[in-house]
Amino acid sequence: MKLAVVGGGSTYTPELIDGFARLRDTLPIEELVLVDPAADRLELVGGLARRIFAKQGHPGRIVTTSDVDAGVADADAVLLQLRVGGQAARNQDETWPLECGCVGQETTGAGGLAKALRTVPVVLDIAERVRRTNPDAWIIDFTNPVGIVTRALLQAGHKAVGLCNVAIGFQRKFAKLLDVTPGEVHLDHVGLNHLTWETGVRLGGPGGDDVLPKLLAEHGDAVAEDLRMPREIVDRLGVVPSYYLRYYYQHDAVVEELRTKPSRAAEVAEMERQLLEMYGDPALDEKPALLGKRGGAFYSEAAVDLAASLLGNGGSPHQVVNTVNNGTLPFLPDDAVIEVQAAVDATGATPLAAPALDPLYTGLIANVTAYEELALKAALHGGRDRVFTALLAHPLVGQYAYAERLTDSLLAHNREHLAWA
Repeated sequence: MKLAVVGGGSTYTPELIDGFARLRDTLPIEELVLVDPAADRLELVGGLARRIFAKQGHPGRIVTTSDVDAGVADADAVLLQLRVGGQAARNQDETWPLECGCVGQETTGAGGLAKALRTVPVVLDIAERVRRTNPDAWIIDFTNPVGIVTRALLQAGHKAVGLCNVAIGFQRKFAKLLDVTPGEVHLDHVGLNHLTWETGVRLGGPGGDDVLPKLLAEHGDAVAEDLRMPREIVDRLGVVPSYYLRYYYQHDAVVEELRTKPSRAAEVAEMERQLLEMYGDPALDEKPALLGKRGGAFYSEAAVDLAASLLGNGGSPHQVVNTVNNGTLPFLPDDAVIEVQAAVDATGATPLAAPALDPLYTGLIANVTAYEELALKAALHGGRDRVFTALLAHPLVGQYAYAERLTDSLLAHNREHLAWA
C-alpha cells in the first residue's frame, strides 16, 4: 500500500507519522511519500519520520519529494494537508478582519474566505494531477476550510472525502469523562465543517442509549471549559456545540479577546520554529511534547481509520466525515457538503440518517451553506463582486459597509495568491 501526503513538510506531520507507526496493523503502509515544495522543512520532517518508523519497528519506506506528480503516482490514497501562503497568510487572515470589528479566524468569516480563495485552485490542480497519474486513488482532504475544499473536489468529480478532527476529539474526551473506551462512544454529530453540534452521545453504536443528558449533568463544567463557553450556553442548548460556534454565539466578546493578544498564527509560527529546530536533532526519534500544542489532536487516528475503510482494509464502519448531502439534511441542496456520521467503505462515504434538528440549527446551517456556495464560486471564477457577495452572505459579516471594506482588505492582502486579482 502506498500513501502520499501533500503538505508533508508541515511541522504537524510527525503526529501523522506516529499514528501510522502505532496503527500499522490497521493501515499496513509499504511506502509513504511526503510531498512539499519547501525542501528544507521536508528534509527535517522526513528525517524525523524515518526515525519514528525505525524506533517503532515499522517496515515501511518513507520517501520525500517536491515533485507532486512523482509523489502521487501509483498512490492508493493521497492526504492533503497544505497551507497556501503559510503562517504569514494565516496571520493576515486573523488580523485584518478585526479592523472592521469582525472575527479574524482562518476557517470562517472573512479570513476563512481568504483561505478558501487561495486554497481551492491549488487543491484542484493537485487533484487533477492525482487523477492523471492514478484515477482510482482516494483523496482525503484535511486542508481547511474542509467543507468548501471538499465540495470543490466532489463537484469536479474527484474521489474525495473531507476529514476534521473535531468529532474524534469530542469522542475521546467524552469517553474519558464517561470512563468508557472511545470505541463505545457514537456521536450524533451533525452540521457543516466547523459548524456542528453533538445532539446525542450514544453508547454502543447508532442505536445505543443516549447519555448526553447524563454527560452534561455530571460534567457540564468540564465540557463548557473545553469549549471556552459559559456553562449557561451549553445547558440552554442541551447539546454540545463545536468550539467554532464561539464565533457565532459570542462574536463581539471574541473580537475583543482577539484584539488584546497575539494572533494564533504568531503563536504557531514560534512553535514551528522551535519544532523544526528539534526535528533537526538526529537523536530525536519520537514526536516531541510541544507538538501537542500545535493543534489537530487525534488527526492521525482519524486519518488512519478513514484511509483503512476507503482502501478496504477494515476501519470503523461509522465515521464522521465531510461528504455530499444527497438529501440527508432535507433543507439543504443535494450537492452541499455536510459533516455527519457516515458508513465508510471502499465505495466511499454514505451519510447515516441525521437526527431531526431544531430551527435554531437548521437556519444557521442553511445560511452558512449558502455562503459556502458563493465562496466556492468566487474561488473558482474570481472577481471582486463574487468576493463581496460571499462576504455579504456570511452571518459573521452581513452588513453592506463591512462587506465592502472587507473585500478591499481581502484583495489587498492576497493579490500574490489570486491569479485574477
